[in-house]
Amino acid sequence: MIAQLRGTVEAVDREGIVLDVNGVGFAVRMPTSDSELLRAGMATLVYTHLSVAQDAFILYGFSTQSARSLFLQLQKASGVGPKAALSLLSTLGSTHLLSAIDDGNVMALTKAPGIGRRSAQKIILELSGTLSAAAGEEKESPDFTQTSPRAAAIASGLQNFGWSSNESERAVAEVMKRQGYAPDVPEDKVPDVLREALSSFDRPEKA
Repeated sequence: MIAQLRGTVEAVDREGIVLDVNGVGFAVRMPTSDSELLRAGMATLVYTHLSVAQDAFILYGFSTQSARSLFLQLQKASGVGPKAALSLLSTLGSTHLLSAIDDGNVMALTKAPGIGRRSAQKIILELSGTLSAAAGEEKESPDFTQTSPRAAAIASGLQNFGWSSNESERAVAEVMKRQGYAPDVPEDKVPDVLREALSSFDRPEKA
């Protein structure tokens, strides 16, 4: 059982990432909410689950252990396999998915590709009230420590304004993605990234 992998992102596409771990490239399928924060050259840790179906071995990865747990819990519903569980997480994210199931929101679940009305109703009927709320509380954040020292410094600066480590790292990662900076922020762009990351928060700066 492969429980987790730490390495450098080699490539990112719509299905997930290729993660280089000591020279071995692992194809890892991930929710888009996780993979969209990653870029080639970034160091990251992913929590994994190896799915074996007939003669296919597929590795699924998640930025938090709780998201992986939710992925596995979803498959307890009849008719929900790894592909459908990943589709739900990619479309709604952990927090909104938990709310949709507990609130009986069929329409929200059917937004996920491959999930029809009948499947959504089964998921709600079988899983409502049984899923761990903790799965929606943990926020994904990239690991800047190995290849992105300037990004790590910016995230540390944001924490001095009062935001959490997860909030800060995610904000910096989103700016890096928009600007195409990988694996690190260019030295002359550090002030710009700090300002843009600060402006991304939807509440006033903390003293």
